[in-house]
Amino acid sequence: MLTIHADSRGHAFLVKGERIEAVGPLEELAAAQPRVRVRAWPGILTPGFVNPHGNELLERTYHPDPREADELGTEPLTGDALGSLTLDDARWGASARRGIQRMLTYGTVAVACEPFGSRAVRDAVRRSGLGVVGRLGTPGDAPSLDPFGSARPAMPATERRQGSAARFAVFDVRDEDELAERGAGTCVATVVAGRLVFRRR
Repeated sequence: MLTIHADSRGHAFLVKGERIEAVGPLEELAAAQPRVRVRAWPGILTPGFVNPHGNELLERTYHPDPREADELGTEPLTGDALGSLTLDDARWGASARRGIQRMLTYGTVAVACEPFGSRAVRDAVRRSGLGVVGRLGTPGDAPSLDPFGSARPAMPATERRQGSAARFAVFDVRDEDELAERGAGTCVATVVAGRLVFRRR
């Protein structure tokens, strides 16, 4: 199935399956594919971002289930807060899936990590379609779901071009400078492996 994703500037991606079939102005892509579905988004299309804290956010952080909110709250738990929890593989896998969903709301399309030690986490990442980028050592800053939430520059995924994997995001900002200033909480949509995996309501 073909879909065009377009932003407020008229930039567009034609997506076929898990790949970007074409990149160009919306008018040109729509004229070449007059019957294709068009998703018009406010803001700017970007390659999406790599979160550098894959291990910390998915293997060393527990993301509570909403049904646990009365007992555990709604914020991710780390460090000493994890000590009182009994976390088997099933709970870690469910936590990782919720953590991934939270990452997607920030336009994350890949995670940087050392090899995951937990099979449940590896499976959750693989099934999500997120890209995985190797890293050496632990980043020196505090883990954040927002790729712009640390002192280091946000790492964009590879540029989107014809034939590349359909992994990108849309942010409701005027340009890249405003995105850097306001952060990835401005994300309105995230596409991974050609699928719309997050859409702000």
